[in-house]
Amino acid sequence: MQKSWSPDSWRNKPAKQLPDYKDISALARAEAELAALPPLVFAGEARNLKARLADAAAGKAFLLQGGDCAESFAEFSANKIRDSFRVLLQMAVIMMYAGSVPVIKVGRMAGQFAKPRSDDFETRNGKTLPSYRGDNVNGFEFTAEAREPDPQRMVKSYHQSAATLNLLRAFAHGGYADLHRVYKWNLDFMQDSPLSQLYEETASRIGQALAFMEACGLTGDKVPAIRETDFYTSHEALLLPYEQALTRADSTTGDWYDCSAHMVWVGARTHQTDGAQIEFARGIHNPLGLKCGPHMDADTLLKLADILNPANEPGRLTLISRMGHAEITKKLPPLLRAMKKEGRHIVWSCDPMHGNTIKSANGYKTRRLADILNEVRGFFASHKAEGTHPGGVHLELTGQNVTECTGGTANVAEEDLSSRYHTHCDPRLNAAQALEMAFLVAEELKNLKSGRPGSSMTAAAE
Repeated sequence: MQKSWSPDSWRNKPAKQLPDYKDISALARAEAELAALPPLVFAGEARNLKARLADAAAGKAFLLQGGDCAESFAEFSANKIRDSFRVLLQMAVIMMYAGSVPVIKVGRMAGQFAKPRSDDFETRNGKTLPSYRGDNVNGFEFTAEAREPDPQRMVKSYHQSAATLNLLRAFAHGGYADLHRVYKWNLDFMQDSPLSQLYEETASRIGQALAFMEACGLTGDKVPAIRETDFYTSHEALLLPYEQALTRADSTTGDWYDCSAHMVWVGARTHQTDGAQIEFARGIHNPLGLKCGPHMDADTLLKLADILNPANEPGRLTLISRMGHAEITKKLPPLLRAMKKEGRHIVWSCDPMHGNTIKSANGYKTRRLADILNEVRGFFASHKAEGTHPGGVHLELTGQNVTECTGGTANVAEEDLSSRYHTHCDPRLNAAQALEMAFLVAEELKNLKSGRPGSSMTAAAE
């Protein structure tokens, strides 16, 4: 039997990837301040998401999870939030219409600040400083002052997350997500893109379907799903002092929920079975994600599933594979077989970003869209071969016209990376590349329903 759990029981476990705060009293004050603030999300919302994810585990829905690699204080703006929300809406409508499956929309937003690092320190020109760990820990600038972990940054990230959630809820339920506005979701810089034309064709067909539904009396005032959408938030449960401070007992059930987001996940660097992050995650009742890299073995995964989802509750656990395009069809099938044999109710999602990061000739961290698309193809092919359900995709993307990943219809080349490389951490898909991903997934979902072979789409110029 597992030992008893409390929101702070993680403190008795070995913890990785946590900052070294020099002023412990300042950390305690920041934690107390956060604990006194209202929850960012509510337990009932997290339960609703869990019910939706149970459908994805059964192959009756599909999870679209996406957003920034790491949110920042400097780039916070209403337009940026709107554009990321808009591209996720575009992707979802493409997948829903072509794939004939409900799409669960979960943003890497309103809390995705902290980032794990390969090294605790970074050296430039002979000078060594602590690594940048995200804006809720320290600053991006390479100075001793900026790189010193500051617990008050957690408080600032809370308030930015609250503002982001307010805007997201307004977009989702205030008319912006109305399917009649599907034409207006297209971003201005996408107007001349071939993918924009494909999207317009999809939007036109949706408009025709809506006109038919209205003729049948099915209008937005009678069918709320036509004029509004459910949108959930998620982030990595990495910075445990922040997560604990926002963990509350639900007044209706008495269960503990991490009210910093609807869903949180444990990353590949912190999923040790006896580690602090796993200890924290096992006790909260939110839907959980678990990143599974190419070194994950079936026995360890089963142990982690036992810890995080001992009741085998559908919708509780999403396994997010991040294998790399060259490894996906070799490393994923043994995990699929093991979980299937044990009868585990799992949402299987594909993160095709983190296993495909490379360094460009001019020194930029980047990803090739061709590799990203190929990992998704391998994900669907593996599930088809094993008779399991491909349940979702997990993407780092933005609605901005960035040049961080190469390839796609915009023909982003390595020499273009410097023109609009804005990420503070990992490279993201821009809106055009995200749409290319959406059309690929839509085709895979359509083929899945029809029993046809996988997608024949090929990536545009690399």
